[in-house]
Amino acid sequence: MMTTRYIWTVFVLAFWFLQPSYGQQADMVVAQDGSGDYLTIQEAIMMVPDLRQQRTVIRIKPGVYKEKLILPATKTNVSFIGEDAMKTILTYDDYASKKNRYGEEIGTSGSTSFFVFGDGFYAAHITFENSAGPVGQAVAVRVTGTRAYFHQCRFLGHQDTLYPHGTGSKQYYEECYIEGTTDFIFGSATAFFQSCEIRSKKGGSYITAASTPDTVRYGFVFADCRLTADTPDVVTYLGRPWRPYAKTVFINCELGGHIRSEGWHNWGKANNEQTAYYGEYGNTGAGADQTDRVSWANRLDESRAADFSLDNVLGAWSPQMAHQ
Repeated sequence: MMTTRYIWTVFVLAFWFLQPSYGQQADMVVAQDGSGDYLTIQEAIMMVPDLRQQRTVIRIKPGVYKEKLILPATKTNVSFIGEDAMKTILTYDDYASKKNRYGEEIGTSGSTSFFVFGDGFYAAHITFENSAGPVGQAVAVRVTGTRAYFHQCRFLGHQDTLYPHGTGSKQYYEECYIEGTTDFIFGSATAFFQSCEIRSKKGGSYITAASTPDTVRYGFVFADCRLTADTPDVVTYLGRPWRPYAKTVFINCELGGHIRSEGWHNWGKANNEQTAYYGEYGNTGAGADQTDRVSWANRLDESRAADFSLDNVLGAWSPQMAHQ
């Protein structure tokens, strides 16, 4: 006959193992239905102690949170944990040509739905969206802080969806979905994209627009990613240099037939061909044929491709260890 203690032990173990895995115990819970500590995400952000060395975990329950969010530089080592990226959606609808109260356009950066200034940010199982539609530049996330890690997140938008912004910033995107039309991954940060789906939407023209400074060794690195398209009529370049020393490489990726045979564009400036660094290695798929690639792009061999390993690109920072 089972004892009360035995039944209770089984119940506790079953409850524990059936719970979603969030990696760490939540310090705060955000829920629109009032079942958490806060109704809005920004409220929870502002309750994080400034310059905290330990990680602060904010669990975000399913819902559509329409908020223009800012993670200040003083809010360090913050985690956003959702239960399901399809159900936990952070969204806003600003766009670059929108006017502020003084009649001035808010600009590309001003259109951002979520500003990440704090170092050590981590997010998992969340959708970040700019829902303004095809109205020009409209950023979903701008990441200025360093040591940012996104795991199984979605980034939705059209032009300028994801902005890895901070010069010298190190960022890691793992198993994420990123969609857009023109220059939808752009900026000056060093960013490593591992096993992500990069989706070009109707009206797409350029996937990346790096602005890597000449003093920074690595720009955008895509490894084991899938490049897909919404419709068969989408045709796009892998990238163009927003600034002269842009650096972008694709390694062991699956490139769909929507990738133009030229691969890369010089943004209408011949001088960029002497300074930008674009490379490919080990890619497969209908868009991987380099026969007609522009002459100034780099066909990497195994040795040169190895230079773009995760350890080399991100240096001493190990994202997996930092967010366990």
